[in-house]
Order: sequence, then structure tokens, then C-alpha cells
Amino acid sequence: MLLPAWLLFCFPIRFCTGLFCCCCCHSNMILNYDYLIVTDSKTSCQIYGAVVPFYLMFRKVGMDIFYYVLLHDFMKKYFKNNALSIVFLFLFVVSLCAQIFCGFRVYNENRIEDGVGTVPLKSYLGSGHFIQATFENWESEFLQMALFVFLTIFLKQKGSSESKSFDNKEEVDREPSAKRKNVPWPVKKGGFILQLYKHSLTISLVFLYVASAALHLYGSLKDENEELLRKNLPLKSLSEYISDSRFWFESFQNWQSEFLSVFAIVFLSIYLRQKGSPQSKPVDAPNVETGE
Repeated sequence: MLLPAWLLFCFPIRFCTGLFCCCCCHSNMILNYDYLIVTDSKTSCQIYGAVVPFYLMFRKVGMDIFYYVLLHDFMKKYFKNNALSIVFLFLFVVSLCAQIFCGFRVYNENRIEDGVGTVPLKSYLGSGHFIQATFENWESEFLQMALFVFLTIFLKQKGSSESKSFDNKEEVDREPSAKRKNVPWPVKKGGFILQLYKHSLTISLVFLYVASAALHLYGSLKDENEELLRKNLPLKSLSEYISDSRFWFESFQNWQSEFLSVFAIVFLSIYLRQKGSPQSKPVDAPNVETGE
């Protein structure tokens, strides 16, 4: 395992500054530097804002190495346990930044065409253009996931890895028991909390869909009125805009693509395979086999 450069330089820096500290202290001088404050104590010096006895410098370097190794092992294990979430979160952040960069340019180009000045990035992030473009996509994603989670409770597809089995009882259908090991606290609590927890995934996705749809509507209306304002036309109210074709066009153009992607994974998983993926049946599984 390679140690970082800052750690390799840590020991000689601390040793030299500590030695310098102790030598200067005989003159009862107080020296102030950016990273070193020498006091008139013969046994201690203040390094990086912390009072460190000279004889503890070696031990502090050892602790640096110990904490680095500990942190390295922790991060390695943490990434291994959460790699799928981390990678998709990273891809989300990169994609969002790219959307902001490209959308910001498009927005200002449109403003220049309309004969008005450009806006800074901070103003763009509060514009209807950005809010509408972002949340119309989130809306369709959460709608797709909410429907998929809910409908797979009742509906099945022969041969698909995304469907529950026709013949065998599924583990997800069993009644929760507080006697099982390491159960979540709502299962131990029981009652209304447990009933809510049984459907918490669907409820959360529906809530995210509703919130995204509301923000999509707000952003779309704001963007529409910004355009009308630049053209000196009357602004639209919420009641007028919610029945407008533009808002529903923005919604349905995303919904249809999400429903198509769900159909594709459900249908294609009947006949096609991906070795190693939990979203696929085993390569040698017959096409009529249902479930993973």
C-alpha cells in the first residue's frame, strides 16, 4: 500500500520544526510563522495550531500513519459495500453539471436572440428553463419506478427476470416477524408504523413523483411567462397553464420513454441474458423460467 506524499513529508517537517522550536526557546523569544508558533517552553512547541510536546512528535507521526491506514481500510470497505450507489450518484452529479453547463449556454443564446442581455449562472439556476428541464425528467423517473414497484406486486410476465414466479411463493410476500435477526426497527415496533413501513418504498417514490411534478409545473410556468414577458405578451396564470398543451407535452414525451424502457427490460429479459447481472436470469436458464 502506497502512502500519500503529504504523509511521507510529515515526519521530517515535524522533526525539524520541533528541533528548531526547542533550540529557539532558550532565548525566550516568541517566533510567529504561518504554521509554527514557538513559545518559551523548553519541552513543547505549537505545530499547525496544536501544542505538541517534543517527545510526542514521533508518536504523532505514527498516529498519522495509523489513522491513514484505518481510514484507507474503512473507505475501501465502504466503497465495496456501496459501489453501485456511489457510481450512480457520481454519474448523476456529472450529468447534472453537464446539463447546467449546456443549458446555461442555450438559455443565454435564446436571450440574446430575443434582444435581452445574458444572465449569470446563479440567476440561471433559479430560472424556469433550468427548473422545468430538470424536474420534468425527475418526474417521469419517479413515476416509472413507483408504478413498476407497485404493479409488480400483482402483475407477472412469463419468462421475465423482472417478474415474480408463477409457481413458487416469493420471499417478498412473507409476513414480517420481529423474531428474525437484525430486523428494522419498524418491524419491532409493529402496529401502524409497521403497516406504513410495509409500503414505504412505494409511498416514497409517489411522494418524489408528486414533488417533482409540482416543481416541473412551477418551472414550466415560470419559463413560459419569462418568454411571454420578453415578447411583451400577457402572462399566464396557473389555472390557464395547467391545461396548456406545452406542459403535458413536456410530461408525456418523458413518460413514454420511461414506459418503453420498462417494457424493454421486462420483455428482453425473457430471451436475452447478461452473465453476472442480478437483473438477468442465469445464462443457461430456459426462456420460460420466470424470476431471477
